[in-house]
Amino acid sequence: MIFDTHAHYDDPQFDPDREALLRQMEAGGVGTIVNASASVESWERVLELTRKYPFVYGMIGVHPDEVGGLDEEAFSRMKRLLKDEKIAAVGEIGLDYYWDKEKHDLQKEWFVRQLALARQEGLPVNVHSREAAADTMEILKEHGRGMDVIVHCYSYSQEMAEEYVKMGYLIGVGGVVTFKNAKKLKEAVQAVPLSHIVLETDCPYLAPEPYRGKRNSSLNLTYVAQAVAELKGVTAEEVIRATEENARAFYRIA
Repeated sequence: MIFDTHAHYDDPQFDPDREALLRQMEAGGVGTIVNASASVESWERVLELTRKYPFVYGMIGVHPDEVGGLDEEAFSRMKRLLKDEKIAAVGEIGLDYYWDKEKHDLQKEWFVRQLALARQEGLPVNVHSREAAADTMEILKEHGRGMDVIVHCYSYSQEMAEEYVKMGYLIGVGGVVTFKNAKKLKEAVQAVPLSHIVLETDCPYLAPEPYRGKRNSSLNLTYVAQAVAELKGVTAEEVIRATEENARAFYRIA
């Protein structure tokens, strides 16, 4: 079954039909979904989804664009929520220099602190990095050694992907791999062993071809699996099986 390692079903774009859509997942070949948190405000919505749907797990963390909403009180609450049995990781956390909503020093500070909390709690981490390749690598080399990490929505070079694989990390691959102009990502997918790849949507964003620009969902991961299969010279079924195995081991979900 397909394992979506990074989704946002708490997003308001799903308000009109969230329940109907999630009830289609099993029939659509999707077995497990891990829903990422983006902001402090999202935490309760993510927990609610994990309680309502047995196949949905959650992450608790704060996206770099939202770290202005973090303070000591919220950070203490984060520590408590990470102990919930349906919370599988810390995420999404990291650096985003594309939108530049928060100062770089503040992003780095909370990235390091959330990494340290994940290490303390023995949890894997889902990392967001956009236009911040060098700083992300530097922080992960210093503070993320030996940790279980998915580099979510991977967008950098083949060489950097290979470096992350040497560090034991997984590469998150989503709808972008189906885009004609995604040369760097395609090269990275070809270079990285299937044992270090996981599938993700980042839905409602980044829908694959032929739905590019529309609302994304986990049901579209068949297109991503097919694109990865073509790049790796294997079947889509093999990609689905291997990436599910990788994701279950990473999130420790039996």
